[in-house]
Amino acid sequence: MDWEGWGRAPEGFDAATLYASSLLQPDTAARVREAFPVLSSPAGLAAEATVCAQLLQTVARGDNLILEDQLRDWSEELRRR
Repeated sequence: MDWEGWGRAPEGFDAATLYASSLLQPDTAARVREAFPVLSSPAGLAAEATVCAQLLQTVARGDNLILEDQLRDWSEELRRR
């Protein structure tokens, strides 16, 4: 079991995590965004920012490098929102 991320998180955290996991497949990412309207809410923005920041930290440690460009693009899009 993975407990280091266990606890309270912003509403939409799981949806944002699923969205992040689909970034390499833009059609799937769009479907995730459609399926989880919470991602268009203020709480969803907080969840997306949290997940994006966490994943960018993993990139800085050398993990999830395949997602680096998509995560940086996502972070820029989040800043504009």
